[in-house]
Amino acid sequence: MEYKRIKPKKIYEEVAETLHEMIRTGQLKPGDRLDSVQQLSENFQVGRSAIREALSALKAMGLVEMKQGEGTFVKGFEAKQITFPLSTAILMNKEDVAHLLEVRKIIETGAAIAAARNRDASDLQAMSQALKEMKQVKGDEELGEKADYTFHQALSAASQNPLLSKLLEHVSGLMVETMKETRRLWLFSKQTSIEKLYEEHLAIYNAIEEQNEEKARQAMLLHLENVEEILRKYFEETGS
Repeated sequence: MEYKRIKPKKIYEEVAETLHEMIRTGQLKPGDRLDSVQQLSENFQVGRSAIREALSALKAMGLVEMKQGEGTFVKGFEAKQITFPLSTAILMNKEDVAHLLEVRKIIETGAAIAAARNRDASDLQAMSQALKEMKQVKGDEELGEKADYTFHQALSAASQNPLLSKLLEHVSGLMVETMKETRRLWLFSKQTSIEKLYEEHLAIYNAIEEQNEEKARQAMLLHLENVEEILRKYFEETGS
């Protein structure tokens, strides 16, 4: 008899799932302000970085919004609409990741084409700034993940297609978690390095700057295929 392998949850996943359940059941209502990061850290007895990651995951799923200088608030969804468990959005099994990467290839290569065609100076500046931050990471995983995600957000905006951007926003929770796991794997990969990750994003940027649609598509596809290959090797080594 075969038994399903049980994987230990990360601390931030447990925090996020607890907050998600409080929102789903109505303990936290639309418009409610969450406690501060410091207070949540004390309440859950975990580090502040775990709280920030949990809040980022909830934000990516559209459950909370962060207002500068005011705090984090539950967004205005009805509790009955929030029925999916957070764990389904944190994808680290082989089949789900393969499906997500296929979706990313379809959507993000199209977004790269549209960005190359429609980008303006402010879009290029936003992507360039994300690249600059990516280059200056120097081992800081959190900053690296933020710069990576910011670049893809800026590329989406550069498409000048609000429907495409909205579609990417709907699946951003899944993408965020995959990007974060991918980046961590990338940092420890023997076959590649953080410099290679930067170079792939730079190639995407250069093609968009040149307004070369096919080159942008190919650069994005190459990047996502390399991500896929690293994840494939990871699953082979871990037996996940």
